Amino acid sequence: MSDIKNQFQFVICGTDTDIGKTLISSFFVRGLNSFYWKPIQSGINSETDSQAVARLTKVSEAKIINEAYIFREPVSPHWAAEIDHKLINFQLLNLPNICGSLIVETAGGLMVPITRNYLQIDQIKKWDLPVILVCKSGLGTINHTLLSIEALKKRNIKILGLVINGKKHLDNPKTLTEFSNLPIIAEFPYIQKIDSNHLDILWEELNINNQLITLLDPKK
Repeated sequence: MSDIKNQFQFVICGTDTDIGKTLISSFFVRGLNSFYWKPIQSGINSETDSQAVARLTKVSEAKIINEAYIFREPVSPHWAAEIDHKLINFQLLNLPNICGSLIVETAGGLMVPITRNYLQIDQIKKWDLPVILVCKSGLGTINHTLLSIEALKKRNIKILGLVINGKKHLDNPKTLTEFSNLPIIAEFPYIQKIDSNHLDILWEELNINNQLITLLDPKK
């Protein structure tokens, strides 16, 4: 498992907004004791997503990498930047130079604009990291998830697998697997109140270690 912690770097994307990317990011940050970076934060309520990950995971402060941009309004980054009268410098979106596992969380969905002529999926392609796609468990997920997968595959972005977040559905996971030919890394259950202990328990119950080892198998 130590090898995984040193080499496993990926992007957490979602099929929609409020899909649970920060919760799932926390799950992997805690399980891998990894670095976490959300380059663009749009909107601040009681805490930023970085602060939420720090609270849920209890990893060292040094592993929470500062955002490149924090915008006040909870809207698409391109508009949020305009509202705050800021120009996005793409050099600040280059991956941080760290030694160890890294989880990068995007802002919003794949086709969210970062600027008026640059989509988030363009930046994901530039990072050249594999993606774990977070999708909801219930109604609407098949359409949104398959469209997201199609967009990623069209750009030859590697998809490690899916994390299905929410109340267990009896058919959607099977259908998504059949149409996408992608593995489901985890069906993350709905939990009203969660902390680092819950994350640890779920990590073991969902057998994530072995699944990641399989995904990283160079023979595959």
